[in-house]
Amino acid sequence: MTLFLVQRLLQGVVIIFVMSLIVFMGVYAIGNPVEILINPDATPEIKQQAIEKLGLDKPFHEQYGYFLIRALQGDLGNSFIYDEPALKLILAAMPATLELAISSLVLAMVFGIPLGMVAGYWPEAWFSKLILSASILGFSLPSFWVGLMLIVLFAVHWGVLPSGGRGDTVSLFGVEVSFLTWDGLKHLFLPALNLALFKIALVIRLTRAGMRETLQQDYIKFAYAKGLSVPRVVFVHAFRNILIPIVTVLGLELGTVIAFAVVTETIFSWPGMGKLIIDSINLLDRPIVVAYLMLTVLMFVIINLLVDLTYSFIDPRVRLTETDE
Repeated sequence: MTLFLVQRLLQGVVIIFVMSLIVFMGVYAIGNPVEILINPDATPEIKQQAIEKLGLDKPFHEQYGYFLIRALQGDLGNSFIYDEPALKLILAAMPATLELAISSLVLAMVFGIPLGMVAGYWPEAWFSKLILSASILGFSLPSFWVGLMLIVLFAVHWGVLPSGGRGDTVSLFGVEVSFLTWDGLKHLFLPALNLALFKIALVIRLTRAGMRETLQQDYIKFAYAKGLSVPRVVFVHAFRNILIPIVTVLGLELGTVIAFAVVTETIFSWPGMGKLIIDSINLLDRPIVVAYLMLTVLMFVIINLLVDLTYSFIDPRVRLTETDE
């Protein structure tokens, strides 16, 4: 187990290092932020002073080396625009993104699991085919178009939900959340639904496949033979077994939802990390862009490490396979 953990940690360190280099190279190549930060009519001397102050006059390898040393100390640089630590700005916006991401996964489970169970239990029924067709739309429709349609319907035509913003928030353990207020819930529903549509379609497919496979198992047939009712067999015996892979997949999808909430946050003006990164890209605020991408990479590495460790505890063969290799 110790060797398995050490291997995974070393792999994580290598991935983070390689991604830091790729991220820094990509951000280094997107343009000169001084052209945006400084008035075009400024003298060459003023522009040169700004370049030197931001450390942009140094060659790439020196800039990257300086960034790497500071990153190891927990400092990802100061924002060019806000003149505050980039990591602090991102962490301040993170609760809103996490709230949106977790809410979307909750919606995915609330809608996806029951619909998937129905489609799996009655696979040939017309409503099951309708559910599968709807799940295909969930996979196919672009989220930016769906978001705009949700705003047009619910905010413009019907006027029942707000089109953007976060609404009223309250403090929960020192963190501002909106799901505990009615106004906040109204602001949260549309962006969470927009972000959840793809995941709902995914959960429907997973649940349907799991249900069809589980219903063919001998222990299910034995439960029917004992005279147990259909709800008891489905919701007690079958449901508990199909829930394990669904929760596993959604756990891995959490990182993806957080990383790709950018479009939804931009459409609905949700004040999370996605909106911050879009604004920073437009302003060529390199430290925030780098800090956001590195935090995303770290998050993916940690989530995958936790999943690997969980699997190693559940199935020791995972550890043996890795050790043999």
